[in-house]
Amino acid sequence: MTETGDRRPLASRNTRWAQAVARRLASMNLTPNRISQASMLAAALAGLAFWLAGESEDVVRASLFITAALFCQLRLLCNLFDGMVAVEGGKGEADGPFWNEFPDRIADILIFVGAGFAIGVPALGFAAATFGVLTAYVRELGRANGAPSDFSGPMAKQHRMATMTLAAVVSAFEGLWLGDGEVLWIALLAISIGAALTAGLRARRQIAWLRKNAPNKG
Repeated sequence: MTETGDRRPLASRNTRWAQAVARRLASMNLTPNRISQASMLAAALAGLAFWLAGESEDVVRASLFITAALFCQLRLLCNLFDGMVAVEGGKGEADGPFWNEFPDRIADILIFVGAGFAIGVPALGFAAATFGVLTAYVRELGRANGAPSDFSGPMAKQHRMATMTLAAVVSAFEGLWLGDGEVLWIALLAISIGAALTAGLRARRQIAWLRKNAPNKG
């Protein structure tokens, strides 16, 4: 079980550029909650770009895929800086725990469903969204049961966004081999399977932890 308190372990949090940006954001009239909310806007724009790319051709299609990739990464940056501004910047708010989690679930749904519509297989997008949300549900259920937060993969949030970003960039060039959504199809399938596996593994570790740490009723 991966124990990191309530924070996802991120190497980027310790980089100089991230700390510099976080300090700058903390010095502005900008709250962590607003940054968290901005992640939903970035995800909505990513999902829209995916959807429109599926309705477009040639240069416009490629440009929309690149746009989707950039907004997927912007979503992750918002996820990085909201926590840094709240914790390192000392600007945490009473309702921060809600805004720390809720936008992430909305963001996953918007991005994956948009990608599903882009390839004409919305069910696959909904499947990826469902299992993505399930990974977070299992983690939060563990916290509610007293277990340490489990952010492990193989398809945790950062892995899902890395997969979608790479798929979007590669899809921008699929015209070179006369492709038509195969890359996104593979990415959504991999996320669906990987997220389902992630939820299952987290559940198994949680059950093992609860059995090991249950109070002695003897």
